[in-house]
Amino acid sequence: QVQLVESGGGLVQAGDSLRLSCAASGLTFSAYSMGWFRQAPGKEREFVAAINWNGITQRYSDSVKGRFTISRDNAKNTVYLQMNNLRPEDTAVYLCAAGTSRVAALTSSRLYNYWGQGIQVTVSS
Repeated sequence: QVQLVESGGGLVQAGDSLRLSCAASGLTFSAYSMGWFRQAPGKEREFVAAINWNGITQRYSDSVKGRFTISRDNAKNTVYLQMNNLRPEDTAVYLCAAGTSRVAALTSSRLYNYWGQGIQVTVSS
């Protein structure tokens, strides 16, 4: 029933920008915090960014703070990740997730209920 579908990934050069989108269906979107995670080959899945139900609270990993911005449009059931000044180390599969709390911006993957299939972001030097 619940479906999260990421889009907007691709191959870019270092310094370029991308905006990822995650369209949600089958859930009351505003009842969930939302997050972005990423997983690179041979590495564990890591937290990237999270946002609470109304967008007031946002959290970022240290590696992306100042470069990435998470936002959401509850009327469109969509969460976004604006990625600026991309670096080769940002290369990963990016996953969208819906969290267990609408109030908090959750940073732990174990606190998320639903996950998208992921989308590839590749940054070349």
